Parts: sequence; structure tokens; C-alpha cells
Amino acid sequence: MTDWTIAMEAALDEARGAINHGDIPIGAVLLDAEGAVVARDHNRREERGDATAHAEMLVISERSRALGNWRLTGHTLVVTLEPCAMCAMAAVWARVDRIVYGAADPKAGAVWSLFNIPRDERLNHRIELETGVMEDACATLLTDFFEERR
Repeated sequence: MTDWTIAMEAALDEARGAINHGDIPIGAVLLDAEGAVVARDHNRREERGDATAHAEMLVISERSRALGNWRLTGHTLVVTLEPCAMCAMAAVWARVDRIVYGAADPKAGAVWSLFNIPRDERLNHRIELETGVMEDACATLLTDFFEERR
């Protein structure tokens, strides 16, 4: 089993950046087949006024543009919170090999909590999953963010 801690720490660093513009602190990094970070971002929904500006969507788009190819075979998506249905499906469409996430999202998670889109046998691509990586740190960042707003 691979130690995903360094990649998750990079995603957490990104997540903290979202707070600067009022976004929910969710961060993502995309790793190439060698494990190098090739894209990194955080939620920018508030900043851009765009419901689709989730961290996962942004890194998938960035890498696809850089490669000039929508197929991201060999890539791993590392994200602080379990992806929603939109982001999980985007990872399937992009042919990402693996999703690694920290905290589960019982209200909107579509990788394990509510749905299992990445492993759905009805789809034409399935994704390996690693869950609970640095779960406490990822969950605490989100909990603290929402507690400060109440």
C-alpha cells in the first residue's frame, strides 16, 4: 500500500487557501503515474460564482488542458473530502486510475457514502479507491470552518 500522506498534506495546504475567499476548505491534487503533483487547486465556487468550481473539477480540467487530452489514465486524484457525484463522475469520464480522499461526506459523498460511482459496474471505467487518508486532519479543517461561521 502506498503512503498517501505527502499528497494529502499538499491537498490540505490547498484547502486552506479556499478560506481566503470564503470557500469551503476542500483541496485536491492530481498525481501523475510517477506520483508527482501535476495539478493542484481548491474550491473556488464563491470566488468564481460557479457551482462547478470544485477542487476536483479544477485539477482535472487543468491537467487535461496541459496534456491536450481528456484521458488521464495513470493519474491519481487526491482530495480532502469525499467527492460529490459531479466530481466522481468527472473522474470516471477522465479515466483517472485512483481516487484517494480524507474525510467521508455522509451528505453528498458519491465515492462511498451515498453512491459508489467510481466502482459502478454499469459504467465503462472503474477507479481504485483509498479512503480515510489523514481523515481527522481533513475533517477538523472542515468542522473548524463551519463552526467559525455559526
